[in-house]
Amino acid sequence: MNQNQAHNSSPYIEKIISIRRVAKVVKGGRRFSFSALVVVGDGINKVGFGLGKAKEVPEAIRKGKERAIKKMICIKKRENTIPHKVTGKFGAGLVVIIPGIDGTGLISGSIMRSIFEAAGIQNILAKSLRSTNSSNIVRATINGLGKLMSYEEKLVLLSKKLK
Repeated sequence: MNQNQAHNSSPYIEKIISIRRVAKVVKGGRRFSFSALVVVGDGINKVGFGLGKAKEVPEAIRKGKERAIKKMICIKKRENTIPHKVTGKFGAGLVVIIPGIDGTGLISGSIMRSIFEAAGIQNILAKSLRSTNSSNIVRATINGLGKLMSYEEKLVLLSKKLK
């Protein structure tokens, strides 16, 4: 057991995507608060994201982690990759996710890589297009992963379209 697991008894993999300091201008000056975008996964097939806001950074991270655990989705996988090519969209964000063969690794941007690591995906090719906003990329990636279907589900869908 490594040191991270000794201190953190949670069974989830937690990745912090971004921490932002937000200022609100009031009569006496500025009030600062923090927002943290956190991705949480079980390393097998579940992943979720959450945005936590608070006056202190650790509290914002904790809130983001709690929201991410509540909003977890189950991902269809084929061995260590995804079953088929998929496109995810959210706002101006567009991501293309392509399955990789064994030995490919995680070929993607840092934001998407952290989502794939938390979900337990090891071989994948991904590209984010149009948006560089981390929130949009996370939401588009989760949207794309939510669209995945197993081979059997895809066959049933194709047979319905052919009739």
